[in-house]
Amino acid sequence: MYVKRNESGEIEQLSRETTADCKEFIEPNSPELLAFIGSDEAAQQAALRRSDLEFVRVLEDVIELLMDRGAISFTDLPSAAQEKLMARQSLRQRANCVELLDDDSVI
Repeated sequence: MYVKRNESGEIEQLSRETTADCKEFIEPNSPELLAFIGSDEAAQQAALRRSDLEFVRVLEDVIELLMDRGAISFTDLPSAAQEKLMARQSLRQRANCVELLDDDSVI
């Protein structure tokens, strides 16, 4: 494996072949290389979790839109889904109420 290092000497780029940027050879089983690959995987997993959370909100909005337009009714959903939707709506309503009570609005 070939790497490019930053000014601090840390690996910042990796290539299977030598390139204009990645000229330094490093053993594939090097602890430094394994740590770099592992940290990249951890960052990807964290990004995927964030994306999942954002996508949940999209799905909630789609379900609400479909119900508003009469395409589905709340009772069409499985009971577990109904419970989760109600719990999230309740949490969101409480969070919105708390946001309305900032220090500037208190008299």
